[in-house]
Amino acid sequence: MTKRINKYSLFIFLIPLSNLLISCDSNVVFSDSKAMDKNTWNLMNSATFNVNIQDTINSNNVHFTIRTGSDYPFRNIWLFIRTISPDGKLIGDTIQYFLMDEKGKRLGKGFGDIREVNLPYKSNVYFPAKGAYRFTVQHGMRTEDLKGIYDFGLRVEKITR
Repeated sequence: MTKRINKYSLFIFLIPLSNLLISCDSNVVFSDSKAMDKNTWNLMNSATFNVNIQDTINSNNVHFTIRTGSDYPFRNIWLFIRTISPDGKLIGDTIQYFLMDEKGKRLGKGFGDIREVNLPYKSNVYFPAKGAYRFTVQHGMRTEDLKGIYDFGLRVEKITR
């Protein structure tokens, strides 16, 4: 027994499929996040991301995302960032980001308790070699257990001109 597909059924199927295809961002080279156990980022628990780079011609923007709750105790966050290239070269950075404005209003998007903040790291970056780049990020705050951190992510996007 064969079933006939009527136009209405096909239309219902194609709308979600087309929305999915349109929403896919072809410029995203890498995107991942690490959830923090009990919404707490322990000082010894680095967020590590292995990014496979195959394009050494186009430039990229690299940024972090952090999702915090209202129990995050500070206005800012310090990050220690280590990047190891496929040939073993190490680049280290220490960067401060603000998660609240000077009046204590939480920055970022979200509703309720959770806010997601985009943290620009490097722009217009050319990766010189193909292969795996390892990004390791550790918080640099003066507390071992940093409460109110839901997750921390890394995103690499190809710049189109």
